[in-house]
Amino acid sequence: MSELTGKTAVVTGGSRGIGFAIADALLRQGASVAISGTTQAHLDEATRALEQHSAGRVLALQADVRTYTDVDGLMSAAASRFGGLDILVNNAGVGIFRAIADTTVEEWHRVLDTNLSGVFYCCHAAIPHLRRRGGGWIVNISSLASKNAFVNGGAYCASKSALNAFSETLMQEVRYDGIRVAYVLPGSVNTGFGGLANTKSEWALMPEDVAQAVADLVAFPARSLPSRIEIRPSQPPRKG
Repeated sequence: MSELTGKTAVVTGGSRGIGFAIADALLRQGASVAISGTTQAHLDEATRALEQHSAGRVLALQADVRTYTDVDGLMSAAASRFGGLDILVNNAGVGIFRAIADTTVEEWHRVLDTNLSGVFYCCHAAIPHLRRRGGGWIVNISSLASKNAFVNGGAYCASKSALNAFSETLMQEVRYDGIRVAYVLPGSVNTGFGGLANTKSEWALMPEDVAQAVADLVAFPARSLPSRIEIRPSQPPRKG
């Protein structure tokens, strides 16, 4: 439990699913972790679960990544509470899956504003804090859907594809500040994401699998930058 002792992480969308698993993994490595979400009841439940093994190292704040003032306050609160900021995990995301012709303008903006603009807002707010610490990590949770487009996934696939390009650009811009940027592309994860029925529990990834990838990333030596990780189920259903 000493790998990340003295380090502070922010995990957006950290009250459930992949985000909760990431927060739990970082806490078990010794970090202090601030999680955000939009539903207070989910945050309260997550806090109770996380504090069972990490009392005093969890901060839960209600924040919408689509609102810059929310995320700016989130980064400042985490840095103030724990003495700085070392790791940002941009996990908050939304999926709305319907044909492009049937997608409303409001739904389009909800997906893009959360999955892409929200990441920009969080990075913009976090970078000054990371620079003050002499560097750190930004890990963006993307998706294999970013490179494997599918019917009814127009908004989601577009948002994640753009997130990849954003991550590649940011990686080059801040690497000499000691800030390492990586993005993780999970395949099918057993979370019921986007309101889809959870019918893949026998073969899909679990949130803990993605969390392990993030925990392993931030443990890499400072001389190395594993900037992209793809993680997929080892034995998905056979096609045909």
